[in-house]
Amino acid sequence: MSQVNWHGKPYYSLDAWCKNHFSHKCYKIALNAHMTCPNRDGSLDTRGCIFCSAGGSGDFATAVSCGDIASQLDEGIQRISRKMPAPDGPCFIAYFQAYTNTYAPAAYLEQIFTEALSCEKVCGISIATRPDCLPPDVLALLARCRDAFPDKFLWVELGLQTIHPATADYIRRGFDLACFETAVRNLKALSIPVIVHTILGLPGESADAMYETISYVNELSPFGIKLQLLHVLTGTDLARDYLNGSFQVLDLDTYLDILTKCLGMLSPEIVVHRVTGDGPKHLLLAPAWSLNKRNVLNSLHARLREQAITQGCLYQRGSFL
Repeated sequence: MSQVNWHGKPYYSLDAWCKNHFSHKCYKIALNAHMTCPNRDGSLDTRGCIFCSAGGSGDFATAVSCGDIASQLDEGIQRISRKMPAPDGPCFIAYFQAYTNTYAPAAYLEQIFTEALSCEKVCGISIATRPDCLPPDVLALLARCRDAFPDKFLWVELGLQTIHPATADYIRRGFDLACFETAVRNLKALSIPVIVHTILGLPGESADAMYETISYVNELSPFGIKLQLLHVLTGTDLARDYLNGSFQVLDLDTYLDILTKCLGMLSPEIVVHRVTGDGPKHLLLAPAWSLNKRNVLNSLHARLREQAITQGCLYQRGSFL
């Protein structure tokens, strides 16, 4: 096993990966490419996934009057730069977040991805999509865009959420595990890094069920993983079930217990892109404790370091050896 520098965190975070590859911090700008989703346009359903807000999981995507990608990037760069001085050179990740970002004609996708990659301050793009929305022409386009900008990266983020069919049906995911595996295989064949989205705390899933999903993802050896806490957002069908008392959300201690074990199950070279997630304050019903993200992260890091000491692990240079 090769050793990677975790830069002081007890897991290999996206921030550490950026510092290893660019020698500085990078900043993500969420974008809305004005697409939809087969779970919303009637191809599969019209209601969306049960947890998804009207913003298509892109509630933090930049919204500007003209709406084009260049303008959204410019607004995001200016907003971040007002808060902190940006490093010299490309340091922004263009994150195509809202809805399904390969669910459009290839010509349009080529236009928006090229527009983002052409921005001199962008170091790469990350494209959130569904595994059932990667037809051959789109896969070829992704490889072409990646090759056209050899000094920048192109990642694809796939929503898996869970490996369990009953939960997948409940959340109205709309594709089976074989579809997901085909998408991962096709992207790996093109050497396009894959980031897998999972959700911890889905209704009806035990801790062991969550660990089974994480074990499965670890076996796939993706470039990255997102460990998303389940958020209950106003206006979703999940909120209806929550208010009806159909399930309870995880409390902080239980979430940290589960998350700590999940992180311990992962290969130390898998980049952890998220360990909690953000629920928009104006939409979040539960869990309320997730609004204090700093406390969640500090509590997680303290628990992981304490665990390493207890188990006799050596914590050095931000890596467990």
